[in-house]
Amino acid sequence: MATLVFDIETSSLSREHFDEAQWEYLFRDAERIPDETAREQRRGELQQQLNLYPFTAQVVCIAMLNADTARGQVQFIAADFEEGAASDPAVEFVPCMDESELLNAFWDVARHYDQVVTFNGRGFDVPFLYLRSAVLNVPITRKNWLGYRFATEPHCDLAEQLTFYGVSGRDGAARRFNLDFYCKAFGIESPKSHGVSGMDVNRLLAEGRHREIAEYCLRDVRATVELHRIWRERLVGIK
Repeated sequence: MATLVFDIETSSLSREHFDEAQWEYLFRDAERIPDETAREQRRGELQQQLNLYPFTAQVVCIAMLNADTARGQVQFIAADFEEGAASDPAVEFVPCMDESELLNAFWDVARHYDQVVTFNGRGFDVPFLYLRSAVLNVPITRKNWLGYRFATEPHCDLAEQLTFYGVSGRDGAARRFNLDFYCKAFGIESPKSHGVSGMDVNRLLAEGRHREIAEYCLRDVRATVELHRIWRERLVGIK
């Protein structure tokens, strides 16, 4: 059974996407702070958090690989995309004019796979994709990726597996770490080793550096593929 490994990058929507009531609602917590400096700091924090919610942000990139063949695609928003040198001939970089085109392209690929692997996909990537697709009326071809939590088919979320479904809570032996930390612990090249992280996506998008976002997202997926292999061999016992 072919396995698809994927990751997404998101970026907050601009101010004009919200009316006054919505904008006030989003920053209400900051406006309650009397101290001006503390209030502005909190506004900055809330602004950054807008990247995390499917009603305040959009999907700007999806990288995916077939876990068995290492072939795949990186689909990303880039209206003014200029062709660059391919970093891997097995991976196709597909520029999309907008988010709707990107999501349609992703679900067209996803329909060919019954099994998916993510890192924190159950908590973030999958619900984000589902809700953004619903907002934009994009047909979803795989609606079973948030089924029974304590199963690895059809969706294996490595963030769940490496914490044994949160058995230790926040501070126990199996506490959760981020992908960068797990990669370094298991000797995998970190996606952040090239100096780009998810915190840079908004800035890179504003600067028109779409390919850098795509390359970073692909590094996330490559790391997830390798982490999945290690999990299968060392913790599950599947070669």
